[in-house]
Amino acid sequence: MPDLTEKKTAGKIPAQGGAATAAAKPEKPRSLGSDAWHDLRRKPIFVISALLILLLIVIAIAPGLFTSVDPRAGDLRNHYLTKPNYGHLFQADWFGYDLQGRSIYARVVHGARASIIVGICVTAGVTIIGGLTGMLAGYFGGWVDTIISRITDIFFGIPLLLGSLVVLNAFTSRTVWSVVFALVALGWTQMTRVMRGSVITVKQADFVTAAKALGAGTWRIMFKHILPNAVAPVIVVATIALGGYIAAEATLSFLGIGLQDPTISWGIDISSAQKVIRTAPFALFFPAGMLSLTVLAFIMLGDAVRDALDPKLR
Repeated sequence: MPDLTEKKTAGKIPAQGGAATAAAKPEKPRSLGSDAWHDLRRKPIFVISALLILLLIVIAIAPGLFTSVDPRAGDLRNHYLTKPNYGHLFQADWFGYDLQGRSIYARVVHGARASIIVGICVTAGVTIIGGLTGMLAGYFGGWVDTIISRITDIFFGIPLLLGSLVVLNAFTSRTVWSVVFALVALGWTQMTRVMRGSVITVKQADFVTAAKALGAGTWRIMFKHILPNAVAPVIVVATIALGGYIAAEATLSFLGIGLQDPTISWGIDISSAQKVIRTAPFALFFPAGMLSLTVLAFIMLGDAVRDALDPKLR
């Protein structure tokens, strides 16, 4: 008759061996991107801002999902500065009517498209131009760095809004793309400086020296080894700056030098509403509030991304 102790011992050996094997299995290391995403999705500030931005993008892409009212159709006889009717949610009179009898709610919804397009396109443009020039200056150094840095200093000395006013005056018809061109032409300098400093730090790393020793070409080193490790600060600055570019577009439109009719813009509506701010403050409150909420969402997102990508803040 077999001993019961031997049976118990024999039954435990495979289990102990499996546990030892599982314990000995090393955990796969996470990359910088996966590590940042692991932290971001646990931050309430990131979740809230991301949901707000997602909602704004949906509004910009498909405003017809939120209102079927024509934002350019006005009725001065029946709707001149009519006060909001808060009992009719998501209806034409929810936010009231403006000076020309147009639905403020419909104009707020349709105005998101111009602001989002300008913000995303300007951010993409300055990131590409500033990233390339900063990478060239930081990697090659010498006279290349000197020329790019001096050109950057010249453009950096021009105020963004003032310079954009001058550039936009050269256009007879000011559309979304002319505003994007003006802001990109003067807004790339900050990205250049950030990328230059990041590339100077990364190019001294051991893996770059090893790549050179193995005979890797200049462009392969720049785009394969340096760029992925130097782009994090640029992403942070670009995310925060996106909200600033949306505010810049609204400011230019408010001053009458940015977007023009028939383009619908929050800045245009804010400019029109300032004439009746004492008698009908709601005409100013809703487009200005939507603009503030949009800028705040992108700034919150940028702060969350900065905290996730900066190892000093972990």
